[in-house]
Amino acid sequence: MPSPQAACDLTAKKCVPCEGGVPKYSLSEAEAQLATLPAWRLTHDGTRIRRDLELKNFRECIKLMNNVGAVAEREQHHPDLHLEGYQRLWIEIYTHAIGGLSENDFILAAKIDAMTP
Repeated sequence: MPSPQAACDLTAKKCVPCEGGVPKYSLSEAEAQLATLPAWRLTHDGTRIRRDLELKNFRECIKLMNNVGAVAEREQHHPDLHLEGYQRLWIEIYTHAIGGLSENDFILAAKIDAMTP
């Protein structure tokens, strides 16, 4: 079982390309790692993580989406971004190639946390 890593340790890492063959985090591993990223929660039976944000206005949501998109491109790990209404944004992350969570998901979540209010 991988040991939970502090958010600052995760932000110092880089996502590693995954084409499958990487073991998924178990539910207990994912829960332990999420304890260091309290803004996120598990979804889809523990195979994804999600963060909900309510921002000041539409412009702030689009700005954050663009910033998250830029980080995702640098990391080559892409979250699902959902804009609802004019000020609610939710971000969902998982490793598509394995249909579950990997270290990459928590690295990206920590980097998103570092840029959000």
